[in-house]
Amino acid sequence: MSTPSPAQNEGRDPLLTRLAREAYRHGRFTLASGRSSDHYVNCKPVALSGSGLAMLGPAMLQLVEADALAVGGLTLGADPLVSAVAMAAAQSGRPLDALIVRKEAKGHGTGAWLEGPLPPAGSRVTVLEDVVTTGGSSIKAVNQLRDAGFVVNRVVTIVDREEGGAAAMAAADLELMSLFRLEQVASRAKELAA
Repeated sequence: MSTPSPAQNEGRDPLLTRLAREAYRHGRFTLASGRSSDHYVNCKPVALSGSGLAMLGPAMLQLVEADALAVGGLTLGADPLVSAVAMAAAQSGRPLDALIVRKEAKGHGTGAWLEGPLPPAGSRVTVLEDVVTTGGSSIKAVNQLRDAGFVVNRVVTIVDREEGGAAAMAAADLELMSLFRLEQVASRAKELAA
């Protein structure tokens, strides 16, 4: 797993503060993976705000592979992220499209798993995720994209909870890159509460 350099983190400090304020909660929670945790991270309050997306898009774009033609991710968590990153790429003059991976095939029409402008078969796609715990939802998206003929080697997440996701990704021949680790978000939340 790779984490940002100190210089990258310095530029992302306002985003870290925002996530600590709006996305993080301390208490007792049951996660989507079924595990219990004292830490809960829901990035949607940040990822579904215009100003939050303006911060997330460029930050995540920095971690997208240079030769990727698209970013994709599993609905619903990745929907705003793929749009924000594609927009940030367009604003910097880089061609990069957004793909949404359905949780199940469309029940009508073409029965498609993927939505968005599909690049040519064999193109590189970077998968985006809001929070990685075990890596299950990211790997589901990766498998659908690979089955559709795309090359997927990297997953970029906002927060890595460091609970096995990186190992699961490595076992699936994936590199996990994160903007932040759970420890960083929790530490900032504690600072803000003091």
